[in-house]
Amino acid sequence: MVQSSRQRNLFLAFCLVPTFILFAVFTLYPLFNGLYYSFFKWSGASSLAEFVGLENYRRLFSDGIIPRTILHDYFLVVTKVIGIMILSTFFAVALTQMKIKEAPFYRIVFFFPNIMSVVVIGILWMFIYNPSLGLVNSGLELIGLESWTRPWLGSEDWALPSLVLPSVWAGIGLFMLMLMGGISNISKSYYEAAEIDGATEWQQFWKVTLPLIWPQIKISILYIIITTLNGSFIIVQVMTKGGPNNSTHVMGSYLYEQAFVKYNFGYGATIGVMILILSLITVLIMQFLMRREKVEY
Repeated sequence: MVQSSRQRNLFLAFCLVPTFILFAVFTLYPLFNGLYYSFFKWSGASSLAEFVGLENYRRLFSDGIIPRTILHDYFLVVTKVIGIMILSTFFAVALTQMKIKEAPFYRIVFFFPNIMSVVVIGILWMFIYNPSLGLVNSGLELIGLESWTRPWLGSEDWALPSLVLPSVWAGIGLFMLMLMGGISNISKSYYEAAEIDGATEWQQFWKVTLPLIWPQIKISILYIIITTLNGSFIIVQVMTKGGPNNSTHVMGSYLYEQAFVKYNFGYGATIGVMILILSLITVLIMQFLMRREKVEY
């Protein structure tokens, strides 16, 4: 019995210790290191770092660009959650509930953007939004809406909304497959019983499908929020670099500009701490708002 317990502990240690080491090296160390450097004035290249205490945090609260970056981030969060979840749910239901022969092909088509680099997606959509040769303005001109054409990424009013479409397009496939997995596990007997009771297809969706795939929906929403708050700076950096006139700067892109362009590494670390805190608060609030009793099959 002792030998069996020892073997089990060794097996657990063999599985967990390497994972914990990787987690500590690539997650915990950068986290605490960033928190440490947020109390210093440092260029990131010099060997000298001047301790300034809370000066970077005072600068954070007095920086007029920071509130705009927060608003831009949450604008992308809201629009991406709404756009991705509506479209991915629609396509997931269509490809599982409707008898579409080409369903496997459409799965590949919708998932294809997820295997593409964000940099490639950004460059592709820069060509699509090109004022002279892009598909958007060319299409508007073709249908007689020349007055709607504009330099999409060069307009302070339209640059940020223009980032939503490529972000949603790139995210539909992954969450569609997650929801399809949940829908495929729902027993057909539930739909048969609902149909016998006179429920329409729309009522079956709201009363049967949606409650039973709620765990997948909840995970998808949280994943979109986390990846947007922590990763939207990539598409911003590729397509607009925060311009024009800071109209598309998000917290991540502003961090990059301060740390690696203006060499205010300490202040950049402070912005990173802010991103971490806002991400944690947002996820906790959303988990509280989306809590509900588990529906069992």
